[in-house]
Amino acid sequence: MILYHGTNVEFEKIDLLKSKPNKDFGRGFYLSPFFEQAKDMAETKVEQLEYGNPIVFQYEVKEEDMADLRILRFDSYSEEWAKFILANRNNKSEKAVHDYDIVIGPIADDKVGLQLWRYEIRSIDLPTLVRNLQYMKGVTIQYFFGTERAINILRRV
Repeated sequence: MILYHGTNVEFEKIDLLKSKPNKDFGRGFYLSPFFEQAKDMAETKVEQLEYGNPIVFQYEVKEEDMADLRILRFDSYSEEWAKFILANRNNKSEKAVHDYDIVIGPIADDKVGLQLWRYEIRSIDLPTLVRNLQYMKGVTIQYFFGTERAINILRRV
């Protein structure tokens, strides 16, 4: 399987400590199965941070190397997915919310973030949140590699 990572700076080694906390699946290294999605992320980072150049790194992951890792997969938006995203985004501790090596599931982009916010301020309930998300177009999947064990199976191509 080939995955892509969009960034604004060159690097040789993945350093999990440089990743930001409170992301969708927690502090980790995020990748996409789609080159264009990673490219868009790289361009967004350059625009937001106002430095660097859009760069897309390509990684290979062998399915058999994932066999011994703890993996959580969300195939679509669900109540479990929403609770997991909110737990990670609202985590005030340095300790991770979960102990999965890899998490695979939908991205909570700006449109999704708005629905999550509506849920958090109690404007909508959890079933309404999930129903609203399921009607959104363009669900995009992300791969989170959150442990050294997981990072070690990534091979830059």
